[in-house]
Amino acid sequence: MTAIATIKEAEHRIDVALAIPALPRTLVLDPPLTDEEFEQLCMRNELARLERTKEGKIIVNALAAAGTGDANSEINEQLRRWWKQHRRGRVFDSSTGFFLPDGSSMSPDAAYITADQAGALRREDLDHFLHCAPAFVIELRSKSDSLVALKQKMVEWIANGAQLGWLIDPNSRSVFVFEPGPLERGQEPHVVKDKNIAGAGPVAGFILDLVEVWNSYQV
Repeated sequence: MTAIATIKEAEHRIDVALAIPALPRTLVLDPPLTDEEFEQLCMRNELARLERTKEGKIIVNALAAAGTGDANSEINEQLRRWWKQHRRGRVFDSSTGFFLPDGSSMSPDAAYITADQAGALRREDLDHFLHCAPAFVIELRSKSDSLVALKQKMVEWIANGAQLGWLIDPNSRSVFVFEPGPLERGQEPHVVKDKNIAGAGPVAGFILDLVEVWNSYQV
């Protein structure tokens, strides 16, 4: 194949790729799905990460890029390592769905429920999405995520009962800290740019090494 033919073939492949339609990021069903129906929808479309707003709109989330997946794995490993020191409550990763009091269903990138919350679970509950708001949630921003939309998601976590939330933004190497008190007073989330961040409240004693998280985006 000549160099000209190779270039034409590459141009053709680019044209084909650009013609691939983008799937909608949101779906609206009327009437809205019940919790049971939404959970079945998620199970039947396991390659997609679906969430639901309190109005019933279904959000289709993109798969994570390699760096985001590596960083998320690092975050969950550190959180579970802390949990193993006391084994109270439970830790969950981004594949876990939560039905929240306002009717929405969301999946954080990492979550922790307290010993009291875990004690209220039945064996059969572990086969389904949980009907509770985790005491602690972490959201990790990916390249496709809007920072404004993620901040609003963190506000919704807190409004539904989460006691502490961290929004980790690798682009600015920052962590936005969300807590009920400051939000109720109309304050902006506290921003941490240190080498690590210390937990409080339900995760007092947990320290996330942010250097290791940022290293996930390096080669």
